[in-house]
Amino acid sequence: MRPDANEMPDFSPRQNAVLEQALRLLVEGGEKGLTTSGLARAANCSKESLYKWFGDREGLLAAMIAHQASKVRTFERSGERLNSDLLREHLEVFARDLLEVLAGDVSLALNRLAIGQSGPGGSKLGKLLVEHGRRQIDRRAMALIDAGKRAGLLRFDNADAAYHTLYGLIVSDLHVRMLLGEPGLKDNTRQAERAVDAFLTLHGVEKQPAEAFRASAGR
Repeated sequence: MRPDANEMPDFSPRQNAVLEQALRLLVEGGEKGLTTSGLARAANCSKESLYKWFGDREGLLAAMIAHQASKVRTFERSGERLNSDLLREHLEVFARDLLEVLAGDVSLALNRLAIGQSGPGGSKLGKLLVEHGRRQIDRRAMALIDAGKRAGLLRFDNADAAYHTLYGLIVSDLHVRMLLGEPGLKDNTRQAERAVDAFLTLHGVEKQPAEAFRASAGR
């Protein structure tokens, strides 16, 4: 079951548990530490089940990446009426999740492996990371800012440019520095709040001070 890059992964709880074991093996032993037989033992399942669920090794890696990307939450509740408070809340959840996922051992291990495999033709793992990781996150986050514009809460001419402004404000050069061995942030929440404040200053329609929002939310 290779996940579609244009859709959220729809794994069962059992499959999610297996993917968590696969990610653990990858972090602990690198790509050589992730074998079908080793994963079957660690996850207490058969190799036949792994092939049935995820297909070949590339399908397993794609599923692992999609599972990891799904930990970054955005705007999933259909029918919810978006207002300025909810928009800020969703943006901050997205920003915090993104920082936490990027700073985690799994994300750093996957990205370091992909960088190590890079050559003139690129890296197969790198392409999987883009297709099933970054693009999945981008697509769902852009759906949120598009919803914000439709609700009259955001203004921009180009959704892609607006989203990449948001992404840059959240991540800055932090991911590169972490890949080079620097520790992650001590306070992802504060970084997320600052990034969202700056984004709403640039693209928000209502000029509601961040302090007023936090007071109304009981922070």
